Amino acid sequence: MSTKTILLLLIFVLTTAASERIISLSPSITEIIYGLGAGNELVATSTYSLYPKAAQKLPVIGGYTHPNIEKIIAHNPTLVVGQSFNTQTLQKLNYFNIKTLKLKLKTLQEIQNSIALLGKTISKTDEANKLLTDITKAIKNIKKTKKPHSVLIVYGLKEDLRSGIYVAGDAIFFDDIIKLTGNTNAYKDDAISQPVLNYENIIALNPDQIIILHSHATEPNVNVKQALANWYALPTNAAKNKKISVVDEDYLHIPSQRVALTIKRLSREMQDD
Repeated sequence: MSTKTILLLLIFVLTTAASERIISLSPSITEIIYGLGAGNELVATSTYSLYPKAAQKLPVIGGYTHPNIEKIIAHNPTLVVGQSFNTQTLQKLNYFNIKTLKLKLKTLQEIQNSIALLGKTISKTDEANKLLTDITKAIKNIKKTKKPHSVLIVYGLKEDLRSGIYVAGDAIFFDDIIKLTGNTNAYKDDAISQPVLNYENIIALNPDQIIILHSHATEPNVNVKQALANWYALPTNAAKNKKISVVDEDYLHIPSQRVALTIKRLSREMQDD
């Protein structure tokens, strides 16, 4: 066998090995894949996969809760990665002999385990270890609050508080961060991770601190001044002690490697003045 033939065979083998065709079924998974340095292997993503910007140029296979099976198959993927809420979609894809991987991304431990698992699956173990080191370091550097208090984390800033107030409940990474700072979650029911409340429920909980996660990019029409005034009008310890704040960062809701940034940002917010 000639040297030229051997070289051509090597090129073919390397090209084949590197030709993974991955589809992500959620924004979080998209971020993790890019974080692992495998963005070039992504062929399609779900809606709202906005980070990094390169992800916005990829084809979209539908919403992350109801992706389009036909579109997924049309991209001829070698691996489709989803979350627990994608179970039915992943099972359907298995019927077509498409390799799938289901990740859990609710708690900090699950996020870390999933990054490690995905890294191992796509041969990016070293890259995964680097991401995990950043998360571990962020956790290790959290300072315990000197005055433990109850904290309520609210998803989204809105002016109408009569209903539809989503908050962080139990068994979710926001709850983990609250506890790591030495504080307690004002919402104590351990049966729901993302409960929906109204203003009467907020008053009953009477949190010592309220942190509202807001993204101007996705909620540009909210009157921030009026919305905050409405929150301060509620008779709570947080209002009394002027401990209601709005945090505007695009990564806060995403359980990816950028949870390291969320840990740093929210732990600072919960520290004593």
